[in-house]
Amino acid sequence: MSKAFLVLDDGAIYEGESWAAQGETFGEAVFSTGMTGYQETLTDPSYHKQIVIMTAPHIGNTGVNSEDMESSKIWVAGFVVRNPSPRVSNWRSENSLEAALTEAGVVGIQGVDTRAITRHLRERGAMRVGIFSGTSYSRDEMVVKVRATSQMAGAFLASEVTTSQPYVVSPPAGVSVKYRVAAIDLGIKNATPRSMSERGMEVTVYPMGTSAGEIKASNPDGLFISNGPGDPATMTHVVDIVREFLIDEIPVFGICFGHQILGRALGFETYKLPFGHRGINQPVKNVQSGRVEITAHNHGFAVEAPLDTNFRTVFGAGFVSHICLNDGVVEGLELLERPAFSVQYHPESAAGPHDAVYLFDHFAEMMSKSRSSRGTHA
Repeated sequence: MSKAFLVLDDGAIYEGESWAAQGETFGEAVFSTGMTGYQETLTDPSYHKQIVIMTAPHIGNTGVNSEDMESSKIWVAGFVVRNPSPRVSNWRSENSLEAALTEAGVVGIQGVDTRAITRHLRERGAMRVGIFSGTSYSRDEMVVKVRATSQMAGAFLASEVTTSQPYVVSPPAGVSVKYRVAAIDLGIKNATPRSMSERGMEVTVYPMGTSAGEIKASNPDGLFISNGPGDPATMTHVVDIVREFLIDEIPVFGICFGHQILGRALGFETYKLPFGHRGINQPVKNVQSGRVEITAHNHGFAVEAPLDTNFRTVFGAGFVSHICLNDGVVEGLELLERPAFSVQYHPESAAGPHDAVYLFDHFAEMMSKSRSSRGTHA
């Protein structure tokens, strides 16, 4: 096993051993605090152009399988673990984690102190990173190569992960169609339309470049804006679509990237977090109920909305519905005079807790009320 190096753009270098594919790779350094769910993380398109550092020391013991894929491929730019499991022990496993990463050409590194790297990122903020294995660069040369790569701020990445053609996710057998939802794919996870379909929603997933007119032509009961990678400030086309649906008072629901896009459609700015929220154990407070929900996150940007009061927008009054208990970041928005809401996290809980699945029911209730007020039918 050969040496490998994890190199941050501030000059910090961590020496470990090569793991998975060999070579060099670059991206934004992010850390995930989940103890499980690594396969869902790897196949989440929101991690495109990011190198994921797992804080849990032991990763890979359950292997990988086709059923838990959140998309058609592994999207991470690189993967960093401390102690990969030497064997797979799960009846659902179809392959080992290392074999799956190698087949996908994902460069990894093992044997580094991932918690020390995480502390470094928490103290100094998100930064660019490279993994080098099987190369012969000097330390200075590796740092120079990392610093020559692009940053996540200003990155327009959703076009690289969106579907090329529309497709439909229908309710499972025995569940009738109650609502028709148009979903804009900015990097959608498989579990999201599946969660909606289980509640009687027929979901048509559209490429991000689809026009508002094309989407409205299908006469949807609601619009869903998905998660995805990149800087929300670059998503002007989708922001404009959301505004058109708000004007027509068609229900809108956004998660993660979609939450940031709704925020921008309402007139708020978005900003880059120091190190983001990633993992399946993030505590969020529901402002209305006072209930604390444990939620699954993957975001490096946030919405700059007022925490201590209701707000006014061109679409009427609204309020901050959820806040993060770790750092006070706005985690949810809802309008009072239009049918629209969003959350910064993943209610489909794949992998993760189920505390937030009620949000899909909230979307269904919103579409039902909207349909009644407009006198329309499924």
